[in-house]
Amino acid sequence: MKRFLIDKLEQWKNSPRRKPLIIYGARQVGKTWAMKEFGKQFYKKVAYFSFYNNPRVSQIFDNGIDLDQIITSLNIEAGFEITPEDTLIIFDEIQNNLRVLESLKYFNENANQYHIIAAGSLLGVAIHEGVSFPVGKVDTIQLYPMNFLEFLYAIDKGMLADRIIAGDAKTFDSFSDELIFLLKNYLYIGGMPEVVNFYVKHKNYSEIRKIQNSIINQYTGDFGKHIPIRDIPRVKMVWNAIPMQLAKENKKFFFGKMKKGARSADFEVAIQWLQDAGLIYKVHKVSAPHIPLKAYMDFSAFKIFTLDVGLLGALSDLNAKVIIEKNDIFSEFKGALTEQFILQEMLSQTQYVPYYYSSDTSTLEIDFLIQQDDNVVPIEVKASSNVNSPSLKAYISKFEPKKVIRFSTLKFKEQDRITNIPLYAVSLINMLAEI
Repeated sequence: MKRFLIDKLEQWKNSPRRKPLIIYGARQVGKTWAMKEFGKQFYKKVAYFSFYNNPRVSQIFDNGIDLDQIITSLNIEAGFEITPEDTLIIFDEIQNNLRVLESLKYFNENANQYHIIAAGSLLGVAIHEGVSFPVGKVDTIQLYPMNFLEFLYAIDKGMLADRIIAGDAKTFDSFSDELIFLLKNYLYIGGMPEVVNFYVKHKNYSEIRKIQNSIINQYTGDFGKHIPIRDIPRVKMVWNAIPMQLAKENKKFFFGKMKKGARSADFEVAIQWLQDAGLIYKVHKVSAPHIPLKAYMDFSAFKIFTLDVGLLGALSDLNAKVIIEKNDIFSEFKGALTEQFILQEMLSQTQYVPYYYSSDTSTLEIDFLIQQDDNVVPIEVKASSNVNSPSLKAYISKFEPKKVIRFSTLKFKEQDRITNIPLYAVSLINMLAEI
């Protein structure tokens, strides 16, 4: 399995400004595997410690922050000497003992010769609940489900992925039909590592859906374990409403669609918990497409997506034939799968924070906006080769953007200010920023 996170971790290892690193991400996106694999590839020794149901390891941090004593105890627990520079120390599931989080500050200040990576599936929840975070004393990184390029490597189509990464449109577009077929498969399978691994070995679509539903059940099981009883119904309502909300032409999250008379204030805690757990992505509307976009963010208007396109399909009960075999698949579910996919790819492959724009009357809506230097770039997502868009035409006429990006099933093409990027080559956004 190839994860681009490994390359980022290598950069972290070699950075002269390296600090202890915290990896965020929802359960089962591959944090533990990535940390161990990185250690195996780049260090002589790996000292792995999980704080899940492990009171003996937790006790090491329960008697105050004495780094010498902590290292001595970790040596005993690991069964070998942890030596600076050539040992990777991994602290996993640290939300179960937040003194470990506190210790990272002191490792950075007084023992930064030790290379430490920490992760926790619900760490975001714990921090938001008031735990002190060592601001400025740690590096952070987010791990998402496997993106489409990582999926291509997993299914032995790495040469196609290489050409997409290189921006070699002439080559990869000559394989457009195959890439569209593989993309349809990815929309069903998604990027959860367990699901992708099963697909590689067995190619059994019905079993894949069972695995996805099992993952969803584990997520919803967390609701009962980690959320106050009074908030559980609202968290479930938000989570279960996502497919219905994305099926609308206007994908803005309407609270009244869940419960008559519902207000945003009633669900703020529920949405925040799902965000902190890494289970949803929230894309805010901007009141005007101007620089800086963040200054025009409308806190009261947003779209909500799930963490993975395959899980969205499972939540929506879409079967494999509907997604993979139909020629008009990208029109199914009103483009929700495609928009979910594009968002995931942008989050995992670029540094941009996506927003969206909608006029007050909702007659003009642009799927996403990103900020490239001093430009606001509108992004239109088309789920087929039919790229006619009255909204985009109206936006261009009104705001006259210098650059426009359109994703569709068409091949790569630059025409005037509009660049059409195939759905399977989202990473090309990074190259367009240099133009």
